[in-house]
Amino acid sequence: MRSQRPSSHIAVVGAGAFGGWSALQLARAGHRVTLVDAWGPGNARSSSGGESRVLRRSYGASELFTRMAARSLDLWRGFEVERGRRLFHETGLLWMAGAVDDRTERDSLAGLRSIGVTPQVLDAAQVAERYPAISPEGIEWAFVEPGAGSLLARRSCAEVRDALLEARGSYLTARARLGPRDGGRLRHLEVEGHDRLEADAFVLAAGPWLGELVRRAGTHLRVTRQEVFYFGTPPGDEAHRGLPVWSDHAERFWYGIPETEARGFKLADDTRGEVCDPSTQDRSPSAAGLERAREHLALRFPGLRAAPLLEARVCQYTETPDGAFVVDRHPDLDNVWIAGGGSGHGFKHGPALGEHVAQLVSGAREVEPRFALARFD
Repeated sequence: MRSQRPSSHIAVVGAGAFGGWSALQLARAGHRVTLVDAWGPGNARSSSGGESRVLRRSYGASELFTRMAARSLDLWRGFEVERGRRLFHETGLLWMAGAVDDRTERDSLAGLRSIGVTPQVLDAAQVAERYPAISPEGIEWAFVEPGAGSLLARRSCAEVRDALLEARGSYLTARARLGPRDGGRLRHLEVEGHDRLEADAFVLAAGPWLGELVRRAGTHLRVTRQEVFYFGTPPGDEAHRGLPVWSDHAERFWYGIPETEARGFKLADDTRGEVCDPSTQDRSPSAAGLERAREHLALRFPGLRAAPLLEARVCQYTETPDGAFVVDRHPDLDNVWIAGGGSGHGFKHGPALGEHVAQLVSGAREVEPRFALARFD
């Protein structure tokens, strides 16, 4: 199997967090890179769109994801300094644990301490005292992860694309399909409205569309509909805008981001929704989803019980059976790599995953077994 020497031409499909960072890291490694996306970086149909994403290092018992998330957080923050634009809002992350099952939170404490991060553990009364806007009902205990916060998602994807252009990469807004094969290699991409795109190697990071490009990967990917709501805070409010990013783990796993860039108080249910088509699904929120969101808002943030809904978004998760990513060589094409299966938590890992992909394509590392397609066989 061939690795790609510096100065090879690499085509990357998908300008979300995985594809954009893969393209940028490949360009910085000396390759000539062309990035292609059907609707643009962070577009409204993509899994990397929307206003914001949580950046954290806490990852339960997973050492792999804890260290990847920590590496990515460092890279995101360095990228913000490099670009000279505010992309990250450091608020800390408040993990609230209920009585049902707190193994994730306890394992996260151990994982954070193993990488030198010291969280602050709170009981329910201390949560209420520190954050008066939060009702402690049903909270057994909590911890605060320092250094965590939220990232401007859509804006960050565009900044990564711009950084690629400054690194002498190129970008096309167009739909790409796999072209003909020559033995065990892909010859080129068919790009709508453009000439065919020839390259030495290809990276497919098409998010929820990955299964359309790679059939074998598609059999292990489940694309689900996810609803996100933004509620209005009172005029001049500081009690809610001053909160940390938060997660609330009881019978369901809720998470949210305090008002950022004047877009409202974000709240979402992490429960996996129904299977959907990312190209054609109706992006209107469901009445049932909004009702559940309002119920949780009233429970945990009673001051927002009557808050107006400012906007809602419908995106999607691209799920693997075990929640880990798929980052591997194409099963039939020696010069094609695939990167996907973000499983609802991939965005934060974009920079470290991009490094990982660039090393794979360059032959500097082996496939991580926990990301290999073969694990599903």
